[in-house]
Amino acid sequence: MECPALPPGWKKEEVIRKSGLSAGKSDVYYFSPSGKKFRSKPQLARYLGNTVDLNSFDFRTGKMMPSKLQKNKQRLRNDPLNQNKLFWEKRLQGLCASDVTEQIIRSMELPKGLQGVGPGNNDNTLLSAIASALHTSSAPITGQLSAAVEKNPAVWLNTSQPLCKAFIVTDEDIRKQEERVQQVRKKLEDALMADMLAHAAESANNTDVDMDSGDDESAPE
Repeated sequence: MECPALPPGWKKEEVIRKSGLSAGKSDVYYFSPSGKKFRSKPQLARYLGNTVDLNSFDFRTGKMMPSKLQKNKQRLRNDPLNQNKLFWEKRLQGLCASDVTEQIIRSMELPKGLQGVGPGNNDNTLLSAIASALHTSSAPITGQLSAAVEKNPAVWLNTSQPLCKAFIVTDEDIRKQEERVQQVRKKLEDALMADMLAHAAESANNTDVDMDSGDDESAPE
């Protein structure tokens, strides 16, 4: 069926399970105009990016639920834990990691598509936010889907997402990353092989020296 809450051409399908312990229950799927299938709201959010605000979107019914969004905002405003969680990554500003020799480790370079959000944000804060989100949550990282977070972060900020603008990871991005991983693995393989050959050559040289020494000791005077 058509899904009016999403852009034109999007369709919603509900499939009733006919067997097993969960018989009678249903699964909900969404299809893009091109026919791509989505099984969850995070998948949908990653694909749509900031083109559609899904904060009040109910995945099962396919409808926008403004009352639900308002209730969540009210809960966030009244929850002291979430209030303290806002911008906590900024506490890491000015701190730098160093190795055992106390040499400062150069920060990771982030893709150009990742942009910070909120006042006073910089690359170091953004990196800390993304790293902590990946470490503390198994949910997909989509960034802040609401554009209003720029104006009033304390109200519109999604505290489960890092302080960055919404972004989309494309198939091309994944392909390029896979190529980088393959290149690094090849370099590591070559380095390990060179190290193994060096050890083998060293062992062979030591064996030859031992044999020569043995021959000298057994030679008649």
